Amino acid sequence: MRGNVFLEKENIKSKKGEAVRFSKKQRVIVQETIVNKVKIIGIRIVSIAVCSNHVHFVAEYVDVPIGVVVGTYKNAGRVALRKQGFEGRVWTRGFDKRYCFDEKELRTKSEYVLKHE
Repeated sequence: MRGNVFLEKENIKSKKGEAVRFSKKQRVIVQETIVNKVKIIGIRIVSIAVCSNHVHFVAEYVDVPIGVVVGTYKNAGRVALRKQGFEGRVWTRGFDKRYCFDEKELRTKSEYVLKHE
């Protein structure tokens, strides 16, 4: 099933460079790095999927701005990939966020993320 064709065209027009595609090894590096960072900063990840060109995760609520949380994970992933010889831009600016207001939403969003594994 194709996504939104208009959105796809707009995304292509706004690209500043080639799309980043992580190899299987790089996806593992990013996931392990995020999971290890979680242990250090103490934010529980409910579900995570590192895809070839983006990351999905569902995290518990914390009293820290979501931009700080995402920035922490992006930076950790970037540093880990650089240590393995990755060159060039790793992440785009910004992120998408969705909030869960009850257990059903949490379960639905977690299932969505896990479908990407």
